[in-house]
Amino acid sequence: MAREKKVEHYDVVVIGGGPSGLTAAIYAGRARLKTLLIEKALIGGLATYTNEIANYPGFPNEPKGEDITNLMKKQAEHMGVKFKLTDVKTVDFSGEEKIVETFRNKYIAKTVIVSTGGRPRITGAKNEEDFLFDKGISFCATCDAAANTDKHVVVIGSGDAAIEEGMFLTKFASKVTVSVMHDEGIMDCNEIAKEQALANPKMEFVWNTVVESFEGEDHLKTVVLKNVKTGELVPIDCDNCFEFIGYIPNTEIFKGQLDLTNRGYVLTDEKMNTNVPGVFACGDVREKWLKQVATAVGDGAIAGFAAEKFIAETEAFEEQIMQSEKPGLIYVYNAIDESSRKFLSTIEKIEGDFDGSVAVSRIDVYKSDGLAKRLNISTYPSVVITKNGQVETTISDNLTEETIANCFK
Repeated sequence: MAREKKVEHYDVVVIGGGPSGLTAAIYAGRARLKTLLIEKALIGGLATYTNEIANYPGFPNEPKGEDITNLMKKQAEHMGVKFKLTDVKTVDFSGEEKIVETFRNKYIAKTVIVSTGGRPRITGAKNEEDFLFDKGISFCATCDAAANTDKHVVVIGSGDAAIEEGMFLTKFASKVTVSVMHDEGIMDCNEIAKEQALANPKMEFVWNTVVESFEGEDHLKTVVLKNVKTGELVPIDCDNCFEFIGYIPNTEIFKGQLDLTNRGYVLTDEKMNTNVPGVFACGDVREKWLKQVATAVGDGAIAGFAAEKFIAETEAFEEQIMQSEKPGLIYVYNAIDESSRKFLSTIEKIEGDFDGSVAVSRIDVYKSDGLAKRLNISTYPSVVITKNGQVETTISDNLTEETIANCFK
């Protein structure tokens, strides 16, 4: 007999505990929302594996990634955020209440913030797992380049990311050896990057090769390449290796519910809204240009703020805007538009004439158009008339005191 899952209710459920998820949780917690953060592996995400972070504002001493993310976790806990270390099995975003299920629990939330990040694509070569992250294999030149000053590093891959990051590494490393699986002169990057890389005196290319194995004891010492045409093994002694063969977003459980790119990243707008109202996405899991701790934190701040606004607007919409006790008049306007502001005096006069028999609400879209969108209003100013908690009439043209008053006759 299947064990019945424990049900818990939250205002916000954050899925993923990297810098973006932690920041979103901090913002939600500070707004006094009941917030849960679920992380299946390590609080802090991939950032915890970075030995030195030199470009995160406010930390000039180049701390480890985990030093920063540990502080974020403490701050979230201080804000009342609850943490669960478990794997999310399924989600259901189809209803007004969002459902997030783990093996033992069912969490019902008003909003969900997806911050599941991603994982670097790895080669699958022998011994690779023994040297991931802080033991010799890295995936972020921006994060770890300075730690490789005057060292010899190997780069795997020849796409835009591999070649551009490889060239960035030459600013620090004494030598950068690049393994390319194609014939000499053929790369997957753009032509400009290829020409610059081939002309870079610090870069050396080993053509027609893939990784056979990674060798070393406590730390990577040798990357053994294999020539795909001859089968010859080519050992490259090095200090570290960088793999740039792709990135896999952790979005498998969201397929069919959230709009994704062809590579699996979540599509959002600038407010971190997904295609599902009440579901937001932030950090490396979403389609974006730069994936860094600093940009993840920015995303998380927006997502946490957006979730708080969504909940507040939902409550206002249900309890005030769509009230059913009496007929309603909703004036939707933009405060920076002069004609909209002037018509406010007409709305006030109408409100006085009805002497409390009509519930009058005002929605200013200048800072947020969320309530207007719920009313399907995109033209301002407009008036929406409701009766029995349902929209009866929308007036966008010929907006006058007489046309509005006639709706209540």
